[in-house]
Amino acid sequence: MSAGIRITAGRKGVAAIAAAAFLSVPVATFGAACKQEQAVYVDRDAAYELRFTPLNSPSAAASNQFKVSVLRTAVVMEGYVMPSEDPVRAIGILMFNCPEGDVTGADLNACTVWQGAVYGVDGEGEMDNLQPEGAAAAEKLVLPGLGPAIRESSAWGEGKASVAPWDVLVFKECAT
Repeated sequence: MSAGIRITAGRKGVAAIAAAAFLSVPVATFGAACKQEQAVYVDRDAAYELRFTPLNSPSAAASNQFKVSVLRTAVVMEGYVMPSEDPVRAIGILMFNCPEGDVTGADLNACTVWQGAVYGVDGEGEMDNLQPEGAAAAEKLVLPGLGPAIRESSAWGEGKASVAPWDVLVFKECAT
């Protein structure tokens, strides 16, 4: 120990220190007990919530589905994560006010807010592609360029989003 300070503890003291350390761990580190399809995340300004939901159809090409809510507004964006190949990536797409039924590529482009890689960060700080449903929830999500993309989208403006989120979202809770 530096400055000549020495800490000693008996067997009971070590157990007390370990228990105190465990109890002082932030709630976010308990995300590993949660499945990805039940995980809820927030941005650092508490302006956005990203909530995963189970896929409606197990045969879908998507590996995850989620909703992004702009808190304190009625804005809700729909998102999906799909695996890509060469290189293998988890690619996300976030959409706002897409038309229903038969749509064209131009229609989809017009309602797409953001598209890019989706990374999960575990409790040790290791980053990897977001894992599909059934896997343990990531401690953090990284969606590169999310904030600037929302600012340039139809989800931005009067009565809609007015704060751009940071590209990192942290585990908030496990939905039941």
